Amino acid sequence: MTVPCAARAPGAPASLMVETTNASGEVGSERASGASTSWTVPNALTWIRIAAIPLVVVAFYLHAHWADPVAGLIFAAAGITDSLDGYLARKLGQTSRLGAFLDPVADKLIVATALVLLVSRDHRPVVVLPAAIIIGREIAISALREWMAEVGQRRKVAVSLLGKYKTILQVIGLALMLYRHSVGAFPTYAVGLVLTVLAAALTLVSMVVYLRAAWPDLTEP
Repeated sequence: MTVPCAARAPGAPASLMVETTNASGEVGSERASGASTSWTVPNALTWIRIAAIPLVVVAFYLHAHWADPVAGLIFAAAGITDSLDGYLARKLGQTSRLGAFLDPVADKLIVATALVLLVSRDHRPVVVLPAAIIIGREIAISALREWMAEVGQRRKVAVSLLGKYKTILQVIGLALMLYRHSVGAFPTYAVGLVLTVLAAALTLVSMVVYLRAAWPDLTEP
């Protein structure tokens, strides 16, 4: 995942500096080419993840025995691209401002869509509450990061290792819930629900961590 940290001055070469976050949550800077940044391999994967959203919705509402497994598999494949695009951006030196913007947007869109779909079919509190927590947290932390960026303290709320674990649990849990059908004796939906509840718990913990990091700036006169 990348975050822009400097703009190109007028007349300067077509390149830009972007802030990167590695697997350990450490932040650094890399230079990316300004040419054709819209269609780099990492950005193409992100666009594919966005394009997968309507496919998940269509598969979810199809009245066919194979529809739910297809929805789950599409969501799982989209989740894999989330890991690949950030890795490839660093590996190929193709970090970009567009990628920095699209990556978190794609993540939040597909997760929120999956949660809304699942709640539309299963109204139990054990499903509704984790969905509300995850979506509410994403809105709150997105707003916090935007505000921290405005005051020049964006690095204090960069993606943490805890946040990455939360994302992994979330993707696996939601993919299993969308898949729905048991595989042999494996209770796919039930296991997915447990993982999603755990992801919601980690979501709250990570939100507290980010708020504590930002609190001195939030309460500054």
